[in-house]
Amino acid sequence: MPICQITLRAQKPSHIPQNPQSIGEHIRKRRLEQNLFQADVAHIIGVEETSIYNWEKNLSNPTIKYIPKIIEFLGYTPEIFPNKTLGQKLISYRKIRGLSQKEMALKLGVDPSTLGRMEKNLTKYLRVKKDQVFFWRKTLRDLFSKPQSSSTKTDDT
Repeated sequence: MPICQITLRAQKPSHIPQNPQSIGEHIRKRRLEQNLFQADVAHIIGVEETSIYNWEKNLSNPTIKYIPKIIEFLGYTPEIFPNKTLGQKLISYRKIRGLSQKEMALKLGVDPSTLGRMEKNLTKYLRVKKDQVFFWRKTLRDLFSKPQSSSTKTDDT
């Protein structure tokens, strides 16, 4: 029998990522800041709870179709999509909007394999007509005219 009764109390460590590097770390940081469970976030995004666990532990990455919902949940676009080259900008634009290569190619009026080469910065090997180049430049300028970054909040706060 115990001589005295002691109750230990402490807060559960939260392990909130201070400088998130992956999309999973961004999700975990936002979830913990809002005191949500993984099941709550899974319901918001429309996935299973195991998906949130796997993303937060960097065991897997979300598919493109969930990226727009994740950005909506975060309230910003995380700077995990590089934007230095035209190819990287195309990939970022496509992923942020949840578009497949085929859907993006349709928007640009090109073949998906052509878009693939554009994303890999192999455009110098493409043989195209001058009018196509002007069309792509105008279309790409229109697509990238409203850049989103992690410093630009998408909510009304």
